[in-house]
Order: sequence, then C-alpha cells, then structure tokens
Amino acid sequence: MSQPILVSTSPWRDKINGVLFVGLLAAAVVQLATTPAIKAMGFSPLVVGIVCGMLYGNFLRGTMPAEWGVGVHFTARRVLRVAVAFYGLNISVQQIIEVGLPGIIVSTAIVLSVLILGTLVGTRLLKLDRDTAMLTAAGSAICGAAAVLAFESTLKAEPHKSAVAVATVVLFGTISMFLYPLLFQFGWINLDPRSFGIFLGGTVHEVAQVVASASNIDAATTEVATIVKMTRVALLVPVLLVLGFWLQRSSTNAADPTGAKPKLPIPWFAIGFVVLALINSAHIIPAPMLQALRTLDIFMLTMAMTALGIETRFAQIRKAGPRVVVLGVILFILLGSGGYALVKLVA
Repeated sequence: MSQPILVSTSPWRDKINGVLFVGLLAAAVVQLATTPAIKAMGFSPLVVGIVCGMLYGNFLRGTMPAEWGVGVHFTARRVLRVAVAFYGLNISVQQIIEVGLPGIIVSTAIVLSVLILGTLVGTRLLKLDRDTAMLTAAGSAICGAAAVLAFESTLKAEPHKSAVAVATVVLFGTISMFLYPLLFQFGWINLDPRSFGIFLGGTVHEVAQVVASASNIDAATTEVATIVKMTRVALLVPVLLVLGFWLQRSSTNAADPTGAKPKLPIPWFAIGFVVLALINSAHIIPAPMLQALRTLDIFMLTMAMTALGIETRFAQIRKAGPRVVVLGVILFILLGSGGYALVKLVA
C-alpha cells in the first residue's frame, strides 16, 4: 500500500515568497505614485504604499497564502532598517552648512519642541499610549512616514499604531502643502521667498510635500525649503540614539531579578544612516550609481510601508478613536504658528 506524499514547506521559501510578493505590490505602487493625479497631490510612494497595503490586507488578504506572512513581517521590520540606513544617501554635510544658522536653528527647535510636546500632550492630556503619541509626534516633527518607520523599528511598536500615525501625518501634511503657498500668495504669511522656504522646510511633514508646496513659488524657494527639510531629516539619527538611551533607562526599573542590566537598544540602522551620509558628503559615489541607490532605497521604503499596511487592521485603527486626530491638529497648529514665529525671529 503506497504511503501519502508529505510536502514539507520551507520557512525560508515562505519568507522569500512573502518578500517577493510585497515587492510586486510595491512595484505597482511606485507606478501608481507616478500618475499625474497622485503627483499633483504630493503623495510619495511611501504614503501610497501604506494605503494600498491596508486595502489589500483588509479586503484581499485571503488571496495570499498565510505562510507568506513571515515574509511580509520580515519586510516590515528587517528591510525597513536597511532602507532607513540608506536614506542617509540623501543627506550631505554641505547641505547642512549651506542652509546656514537660521535654517539649523529653526530645524532643531521645531524637531525638539514638536517631538517632546507632542509626546507629552498625547500621553498626559489625550491619554494615548506612549507609542502612538510618540510615532505621531515624530512623523510631524521630523520627516513624515519615514520618521514613523524609524521610530516604529526602535520602539518595536505594533503595526496599527504606525498606520494611525502615518494617516494623521499625511492628512495634516497635505493640508499644509496646499494651505501655506496660498497664504503666502495672498500676503497672509509676511515673509520674503527665502524665509518662506525656511518656513516650508521647517514645518511641512513629508519631503515630497515640501518640494510640491515650494515649487508653487520659485526654484530658489524650493532649493532652500528642501535643504532645511533635509536638515530635519538629519536630526533623525541623534533623536533615535537619545530614544535608545531613554528606553534603556526606562526599562532599568523593570530589570530581571538577577540584576542584569537591560541591553541598550541602539538603532544600528541610524549609525548606518550617518556613515552613508558622510560617504555621500565625500562625493566618492558616481552620480549614476548614487541615483540608482536612492531609487532603490525609495523602493525598499515603499516595500516596508506596503508590508506595514498589509499587517494593519481597520478595527485596530478604530480603537484609537478621534484622539490621534486631535493630537494631529495640536501639532499642526504648533508647527505653523511656532515655525512662523521662529523664522521671523532668526531669518
């Protein structure tokens, strides 16, 4: 009597299949993000990726073999860290020097104030959990979805908390992108074009949104706004390192009975970010290769956002309620009013 054939599945094969599946979805997302309608709204592939991922994860998840979930999770965690490290190729020391002291002061003050106040208001006033409040504040303070991803990896937060933070950041970043140029054109933002570029770079959430909003003015304003924005991005690394030390200190009180000290959760991808930024500053990478690496990095970030969306459930988002939106409103007001006052003071 013949024995039934048992087919054993390989965990590595499932992981590879899951990563490839996310890669195919991300490729479609990148194409979708290049359509005129999406580009006109200033939505980056990262934002389109999490939206498409959430739609697939909530309505079409049954079409993907459950075993591939390990590959999706791998993309949302491991691929993410590599992508954040390679994001350093978009930063150079020369850019930071070029923006001058006013841009550096505005960037630093906005990042620190929005991150600290956003976390405190979210946890103490609105009674949000620490991770949701900090992720939302980080996305508003630094660089939108990319900052949320970097903080999510360090905090080891649940995917739906990152999704809520990204949705809030995208909403108010989009409002800023359309509103600020209109206010400037009507004379309600009393700044010269260069100072307005500093204001946009210091207050608008996503890099793509900064470029889209500043391009409505002129090329010089766009250049200043982009450099100031990238200065905010550069602050991601020291903030993550401080966060790692803070997490270790917070966990010291809950150390195990043996007295062993908790391991410092150093975000090694942040160290990679700095190293690659320094390499970019040295201009040792040929321009075509540098552009190819930047394109590949955006694709990997899009993969991570798509995977994050697939792992997110609408029911989890609904649990957060309107409090996250209220936090987004508070941070939006803080960014706009505080950023304007800072620029008037130092620019």
